[in-house]
Amino acid sequence: MQRVLLFVLTLFALYASALAQSLALPDLSPPPASTDKAAPLTTLPNKVKLPDSVIVAEKNSAPHIALLLPIKSTTFGTSANAVQQGFMAAASLDEKALPTRVYSNFDEDKNVTTAYRQAIANGAVAVVGPLTRNGVATLATLQDFPVPTLSLNALDNTLEPNLYFFGLAIEMEARQIAQIAKQKGLTQTIVISSRAPLSKRLQAAFEDEWNNLGGKILREIEYADDPAIFEGLVDTPDTFVFLATDVDKARFIRPYLLVQREANKDIAQPKADENAEPKPTKLTMSKLPIYATSRVFLGNENTLVNFDLSDIRFIDMPWLLQADHLAVMTYPRATSPLSIDNERLYALGIDAFRLTQLLLARNITGALPLDGVSGQIQLRNHTFQRAATPAIFVEGRAQLNDAPIIRNMNFPFTPPNITP
Repeated sequence: MQRVLLFVLTLFALYASALAQSLALPDLSPPPASTDKAAPLTTLPNKVKLPDSVIVAEKNSAPHIALLLPIKSTTFGTSANAVQQGFMAAASLDEKALPTRVYSNFDEDKNVTTAYRQAIANGAVAVVGPLTRNGVATLATLQDFPVPTLSLNALDNTLEPNLYFFGLAIEMEARQIAQIAKQKGLTQTIVISSRAPLSKRLQAAFEDEWNNLGGKILREIEYADDPAIFEGLVDTPDTFVFLATDVDKARFIRPYLLVQREANKDIAQPKADENAEPKPTKLTMSKLPIYATSRVFLGNENTLVNFDLSDIRFIDMPWLLQADHLAVMTYPRATSPLSIDNERLYALGIDAFRLTQLLLARNITGALPLDGVSGQIQLRNHTFQRAATPAIFVEGRAQLNDAPIIRNMNFPFTPPNITP
């Protein structure tokens, strides 16, 4: 009987064990880590940052200066090529300079950082470029510049080590005009602009600087091809006009700025004789001093255009105004004719090479100001600022402000009819 009871108890124990295993909860603990290093990841956490793509140095890499320019761009290719020509022209005169290599197979808005990293991997000891403002903004996101880097445009409030800026920002010319007018003792201004976005940028930059200098803005005029807007302009003491326009608008506006001189109220006027016949009023006409940027200068070969801009004061670079300038005489001109804008970019390329050499020599402080072909160059924070050369239109030519003026009194300048 005992054997039978033991057998029954054994069967019952086996049945209970099988039932417990069938009702057990699944194991929620993580599986052991795989020891297979080649096993691919199937999912990635959302916040995991993937490393940058690996940049491999090309064969026969060597120390060089890298030019990052969008030469293959349909929009900026011609401008980039002018900069390259100027840079290479300057480099050709320096036997000790490192070789220059051009990197052009990139989009300045998208993968300029990849081109920069490739240049560094290939042995670049200095980088010049990119050219556009968007390209410079994209490059600045790197925040790591192991070699001197000279961008050919400007950004505000960017002070990364080894990152410098140098360009032809037209807003700087507007600010310089405000400074020149203040130095001349002028205190009031009339600002004339058009509806073009660049004109508005010039106006904003000029007015900001003029206000900072304590000047007064008498009137703002937006010219929309209707000369009637200039009625009522009077030549008041210490007043000048700033033309924030291009050359085409300036040619139309210029004749209407021959205005009536304001009467001097401090001088006692003789008492009129009541019995005398009234004499016809004689208008005294005057030319308001007019200032503009380099946008009004197309070169001295455009004589007729320059005649239309008679007596307008403006600023531009020595490369276009001073043939006897030492640096201008030193560097060769482009082998093929360039437009006036590309001549300016060619000059930018020359001075970019010279600044790059100073950055490599760690001799910036001792070498500045640099008497460049684009102007007097100073360093403020990390931006190389260019002071252009003052000039004036006289007898169909642009000449320096301090040059002796020889006028042709027979030149038939006919102002428009102005009613008193």
